[in-house]
Amino acid sequence: MESDARQESKSSVLRRHHALNPRPQSVTDPAFTSGNPFFDRDDLVQVKYEMLRRVRAEGEPVTRAAASFGFSRPSYYETRAVFEKAGLPGLLPQRPGPRRAHKLSEEVVGFLVNALADDTAQTSAGLALLVQDRFGMTVHPRSVERALTRRKKGGLSAT
Repeated sequence: MESDARQESKSSVLRRHHALNPRPQSVTDPAFTSGNPFFDRDDLVQVKYEMLRRVRAEGEPVTRAAASFGFSRPSYYETRAVFEKAGLPGLLPQRPGPRRAHKLSEEVVGFLVNALADDTAQTSAGLALLVQDRFGMTVHPRSVERALTRRKKGGLSAT
């Protein structure tokens, strides 16, 4: 019972950190299939590290190691390059999606600031419509609010 709860907890943590292996069934390496509780096919970071270690420390051919850990040869080389550059933290998958505001450039935010100065009663939904009319792009009202807040805090320079 206790180990089931612990495993659920670990799976939740792995999922939250985007480190839950999406294809655990493709890991056929004996270390992970022998029933040893230390080796967890769901732990993507551990699977990647063991793949790298198997090639480096035990001299297993890249093609065989990649296949038994559920990866392609190009994925092995990409994983190795990231590990050599960033170490173990580099094996954690990066968060999907944009890393920063990418639609609302300084030009667009400057336009929003000016529009808000002209009509202080303007809502974020109304500002989003103005952006669509002027720049031909759809933005969410909440994105408008965040961009204006960043501008107030000094995150973007004034236009």
